[in-house]
Amino acid sequence: MATLRLPPPVRAELETAARAGYPHEVCGLLIGARDGDDCRVDAMRTARNLNRERARDRYELDPADYLAAETDARAAGREIVGVWHTHPDHPAAPSETDRAAAWEGWSYLILSVARDGVREFASWRLAGSAFEREEIAS
Repeated sequence: MATLRLPPPVRAELETAARAGYPHEVCGLLIGARDGDDCRVDAMRTARNLNRERARDRYELDPADYLAAETDARAAGREIVGVWHTHPDHPAAPSETDRAAAWEGWSYLILSVARDGVREFASWRLAGSAFEREEIAS
């Protein structure tokens, strides 16, 4: 099983961003390194959600934020290993919209968030046409 290594400081930053953006979906990128099927996250970046019409249940990651994150990651000898986003008041399971936009080999970390905070972290990888859950470790 693939593993996403998510250290506590990065996890805390993700929780803070998720709570701050509620009740809208917030999104960003995971920066780190790959080691076989495992990904180690060294940093997270928040990106603007360009989807204003359905911001409560959809996200569109700003391409300019993606390019800035990729440039910074390369300069630090790292790479983008995945995308994170929130599901306000919904489970941390990928939607069909999430699957349609996903790239194989990347981790897709979803945070279920409610008014009282983050309820669940779940990470997924696209395998063919379906998502498979990956383990999250510190």
